[in-house]
Amino acid sequence: MATENLLLAALPHEVYKQIENKMEQVELSYGEILNRPGETIEEVYFPLTCLISVTITMMDGSTVEAGVVGSREMVGINAFMGGRETTQTEYIIQVPGNAVKMKAHLLLDEFDTNKQLRDVMLKYTQAYIAQISQNVACNRIHTLEKRMARWLLESSDRLYADELFLSHEFLSHMLGVRRSGITETAHLLEKKGLIKCGRKKIQTIDRQGLEEASCECYEVIKQEYNRLLKFKLER
Repeated sequence: MATENLLLAALPHEVYKQIENKMEQVELSYGEILNRPGETIEEVYFPLTCLISVTITMMDGSTVEAGVVGSREMVGINAFMGGRETTQTEYIIQVPGNAVKMKAHLLLDEFDTNKQLRDVMLKYTQAYIAQISQNVACNRIHTLEKRMARWLLESSDRLYADELFLSHEFLSHMLGVRRSGITETAHLLEKKGLIKCGRKKIQTIDRQGLEEASCECYEVIKQEYNRLLKFKLER
């Protein structure tokens, strides 16, 4: 499992030491909601061993999951980007674990006064926007098999684990398809010897094969994070 947040690790050592005493490690439980639509962001989170689902709420109250945040990202980017509210965004814990928490106003103070920290956060914002843009193209063009392989790889990277405790229902929301489509695709990947499925559990058996089954988006996003933040995302 991941023992550090790569975004925090990307900060210069002296910058991290300046904010270290302003952070605390917390344990987050499955289903816990960190922020609801319209709420002011009071705290930001840097995941260590958890996965956080990002959902968007539409005007009619329906929701769709737009992505996940893990050990290479943060929750609460609005806090230093000119707005303190979550707008339509909600953050829900999907894989329980640990995270580092910090008061949003303290991070904003550092963002305003510390150029080195600001540079890292702005580069992260650029990488995150690139990821969202790639997601749009991926969802429009690539097959479910390729998208699912990519999603499993990215989740595995964030958790530093080949065994993911995720339900088919959750995956269906993340990939925007019916649950039956997820089950059928999982069986196909399992038949190829790439993964092994259990009750609310998917284990990667052949990582190289899963990478070959994935779409180009997996490598594109990984390289963009590496380029901007010097992340070491190789597994």
